[in-house]
Amino acid sequence: MSESAHGTGAPSPVPVVTVKVPAAFHALTGGRRLFSVEGDSIHEVLVRLDRAAPGLLDKIVDGDQRVKRYVNVYLNDDDIRGLDGLETKVGRDDLVWIIPAVAGGSGEPGGRGSR
Repeated sequence: MSESAHGTGAPSPVPVVTVKVPAAFHALTGGRRLFSVEGDSIHEVLVRLDRAAPGLLDKIVDGDQRVKRYVNVYLNDDDIRGLDGLETKVGRDDLVWIIPAVAGGSGEPGGRGSR
């Protein structure tokens, strides 16, 4: 257990972060968009989020414990891939965004069927 920075020997409180879940995953969350979740790292937050919305972790993290290619996870305004990935530490009142990657289009300006 970690100790507080004040030297009292009392355990430090675990940060509570807000997690925003996109509509693409609302079937797993019962339509909920926002969750308050405790955790010291992004991974811990996602594991605890999965307890409230079973199956969500499998949509975000692959078998190698990395964020899936078609999902982006942000801590405040930073993509966690540019930080410490799933081991990125979180602080009190941080905001975690789960955003599915957007792809598509015809590859042609104006694309077929755009009329």
